[in-house]
Amino acid sequence: MSFTAAQSILAAHRPGRPGPGEVLVADELLWADRPSIRCPGAPLLEGELRRRGIATARGPLYVDTDHAAAVALRAVLPAARGPAGLGVAATGQASSTTAAAVSAAMAAVLAVAGRPRSVLLAAPRSFCAGVERAIEIVERLLAQRGGPIYVRKEIVHNRHVVDGLRARGAVFVDELDAVPRGATVVFSAHGVSPAVRAEADRRRLKVVDATCPLVTKVHAEARRFAGQGDTVLLIGHAGHEEVEGTLGEAPGRTILVQSVEEARRVRVPDPGRVTYLTQTTLSVDETAEVVTELRNRFPALRGPASDDICYATTNRQDALRSVARDTDVVLVVGSRNSSNSLRLAELAERTGTPAHLIDDARDIRPEWLSGADRIGLTAGASAPPRLVDSVVAALAGLGPLTVGERETTRETIHFTLPAAVRRKS
Repeated sequence: MSFTAAQSILAAHRPGRPGPGEVLVADELLWADRPSIRCPGAPLLEGELRRRGIATARGPLYVDTDHAAAVALRAVLPAARGPAGLGVAATGQASSTTAAAVSAAMAAVLAVAGRPRSVLLAAPRSFCAGVERAIEIVERLLAQRGGPIYVRKEIVHNRHVVDGLRARGAVFVDELDAVPRGATVVFSAHGVSPAVRAEADRRRLKVVDATCPLVTKVHAEARRFAGQGDTVLLIGHAGHEEVEGTLGEAPGRTILVQSVEEARRVRVPDPGRVTYLTQTTLSVDETAEVVTELRNRFPALRGPASDDICYATTNRQDALRSVARDTDVVLVVGSRNSSNSLRLAELAERTGTPAHLIDDARDIRPEWLSGADRIGLTAGASAPPRLVDSVVAALAGLGPLTVGERETTRETIHFTLPAAVRRKS
């Protein structure tokens, strides 16, 4: 697109112009005398603009057909070779620097538009039963009692979920000293240590526990094995809230092991009394390597009666492993502080397929799609399904898109809500 054409687009208008220096990325084009046109590819353009330092807004663009911008619009839309299109950018007052950035961003997106592609969805993907339960707990409390409802840490590790609940009245705090005495506080899906529970009692807080039942299982195992006199080797990642909570169950008898290298170096008081437990969101393959090393060093090593890595983590990894083998690039929807989402991206990379972790469609970089005809798509257990749908819609805005799904198992697990939120207000 020429610089002149970009300036023409920037001169377009809508009711309530964008603020100074802010670019409107249209998700719908509206005319007075013809049907509107949806622009599902708009998030791709918006993301490219943001990476170039341009502040953006999203919304409909009202187009005056007599305006010079109409010429530029006709130049952009056919490039997507479909009824939808990529979206256009507009602002009331644009500097030459902004206009140049818009032109470059459009050129980058249009460079990968037009070619037919396919998306292969991994199933299962997105929310697991523990995440659904935790979110529903906060939603019900907000509906029953109104805000504020305090939540220690993020209820689940997803930016969109947290932002959505915050907008409805949830208040997320790092520690309990930020919660007023006597207020309601929700413990996140990742669990807490006994010390945190004791602090909640001292502050007379009304606790609603959203800990995933599978995390609660690991906590119970830590108490049981430590109570039998074992040294508990906890396989997991330092700093993760789930790990901190489990370590707190028996801090004097639990040692964190993060890798095969640490498994080779760890020392225990009695090699004949050693048990291992794991964080629930780890890589199945990497955890198996750590356990093998521990067994080599401690032949008497015992483990839990059933795997601690949760069913949802295992299922999503199995599904993605199948998809990654048959695609050119993999997109994993999930936030960067989500352990299970990170493990999915790493798994795809280990199969030899380039993989990228994205919060939403705006994070997709055009260069990832260059030469990629087959796109694998999944989402971590804390990522809402609607984000996957929006990624598919954005990719469809680039041109013809075939969508398929590969299901490796079907999940039917459901966890009961705590009594505090089952009661009607």
